[in-house]
Formats: sequence, C-alpha cells, structure tokens
Amino acid sequence: MTKLLKHGNFNLMMETPKDLTGYYYTKIVKSLKYFEYTHARVLRLATNPNDLSEQELETWDGFATRFSRTADIFLSKYIKAAVQKDDPGFDGSFRDYLNRAEKLKLIEDTGSWLEIRSLRNVIVYDYSDSDLDLIFKKMLKLSPLILDLRTRLTA
Repeated sequence: MTKLLKHGNFNLMMETPKDLTGYYYTKIVKSLKYFEYTHARVLRLATNPNDLSEQELETWDGFATRFSRTADIFLSKYIKAAVQKDDPGFDGSFRDYLNRAEKLKLIEDTGSWLEIRSLRNVIVYDYSDSDLDLIFKKMLKLSPLILDLRTRLTA
C-alpha cells in the first residue's frame, strides 16, 4: 500500500507495510541500540551542566535526542499501530491509546509514559540551559522504562 505523507513543504510517497507493528518494532530495536550505547556513557557523567565539558554536554545532547526519538517511535507509532491491530475501529485520545496499551500489556503504567511524553516534549520544544540538570536527572530516572522495551516487546 502506498501512502502520501506531508512533511513541511514536501509530499513524500512512502510504501506502507501491512504489518505496522513489525515495521515500528524494527525501528524501535534500532533506536534502542543507539539509546543503550549513549545511556551507558551518560551514567558516568555529572548532571549539572556547570560541571560538564563541551564534549560531555554533546554526549548528553545525543542522549536526549535518542531518548526523544525512541520514546516518540514507541508512543506515537508503535502503540497506535498495536492498538489498531487489536481493534481496527479504535479511535481515541493519546491517553486512551496508552490506557489500551496498558490493557494489552505493552506498558505497565500509563502515568509513567505520560511523564516520558511530557519530558520528550520539553526536550524537543521548550527548555533552557537552566533546566538541564533537572532534565538530565529525569531522563535517567525514566530511562529504565525505555530500556525495558526490548524485553517487553519480545515477550
């Protein structure tokens, strides 16, 4: 099936696989590989930006990007595809999709994933340098949920 995707000023024709859950699972696994690598690197770093070198800040920036990307693929793509595969007529809010994902055992706790989405939005759209210490600490706190995706999705 071919799908027209609008992206900014561009129209892209994209071949859409029939099994979107498999397609997004592959994307999550690839994203997790890079996320795990960078996670291991930031565990050795301070969270206070004043205590970090430019290179260490760049490592944190890479981690934030990978945190956001992996969370986004899972939350915006995989969950939607899995819920609609289970119930093709399902239509609801983001919270409705998370609640359904919890019932399908894709996630344990809707509240934690809402927190991840909120943090992802802060990282992508709205933060200042004064927020970095708190953002870094929150990413570390929530990372185990993302790291557990590989195990959870293969179960």
